Amino acid sequence: MKNFLLMLGACFLLVSCSTGDALTAARIVGGSSQALTFLGCRAVSEDELEFDFSREVNVKHLSFEPEISIASIEEDGSTVRVMLAEIPQGGMLITADLLAEDEKRNTINVLVTLRTKNNRMPQLVINEICTEYSNPRTEFIEFKMKTAGNLGAMRVFIIGNSAASSRTIFEFSPVEVKKDEYVVLHLRSVEDSVKNEYGSNLDESGGRNASPTARDFWIPGNTKLIHKTSMIYVLDQDDNVLNAVMLCENPNLPWPKDYFTETANFLFEKSAWKSSDGITCRPADAIPSAATTNTRTINRDETTANTNSAANWYVTVTSGATPGRPNNQGRY
Repeated sequence: MKNFLLMLGACFLLVSCSTGDALTAARIVGGSSQALTFLGCRAVSEDELEFDFSREVNVKHLSFEPEISIASIEEDGSTVRVMLAEIPQGGMLITADLLAEDEKRNTINVLVTLRTKNNRMPQLVINEICTEYSNPRTEFIEFKMKTAGNLGAMRVFIIGNSAASSRTIFEFSPVEVKKDEYVVLHLRSVEDSVKNEYGSNLDESGGRNASPTARDFWIPGNTKLIHKTSMIYVLDQDDNVLNAVMLCENPNLPWPKDYFTETANFLFEKSAWKSSDGITCRPADAIPSAATTNTRTINRDETTANTNSAANWYVTVTSGATPGRPNNQGRY
């Protein structure tokens, strides 16, 4: 994403950085906006960051907020490699303020947010899905941790009823989770008492469907993000798919839009969702979701091994929704 905003005679470049929807502001001084361009940044490891430019640069200033000590800065052509003197918390959101200069003395001031490298993301599965809204009971996605770890920088995507919904809907800040712990991501916020539970108190959040024994997180706003035909997947910082689920209301019809087909191809190629005959997943390979309601949710069979397919899933009985608790085994 590249947009240009002219302000007070300076040129600011707004771009997406490597993780989530973080924004970069770059101010270019002493030449045209074509002379020197910031291309992006990434966390290479727990103590190494890289910043890429369109040409060779020298760094004149670099600082972080929150403050992080810097061990060394290496200018390798158009790439700036920064070694940190300490290992920050994995998945923490930081802001880098970097001033660089090229050989023509064009300078660029970059203000960019990014997340530190998290090498401790847990293994997890999507465990329960509510696609329907009944005020104040919101739609939700429940995750079950298969190992302990840190959720920082984990991104959740939903492919829904428009291409605009094909984006990150939530990115976790650092939070420690335990094996077999449940985490519930509520897909809208309609009550003032809701809170994201990053601390030790799992009963901190109010809100209907909030669990007193599981971590609750809430997406701001009151927009519908999930439908009965949707694809949900979770990515780490290296774009590996941690888990995915495909839902389809009408499994006998083709995918309604090209972006569903594209996502089905992506998940199949990543071995995140399988078909019955080893080819790209069709609507018939998704979980049939027509029978779902606000209390009749889509549940993973927690007694079976994960097959990355619809074979693990069923629609529970009416009033069988269990956000933050073991799934109801009653089948609709």
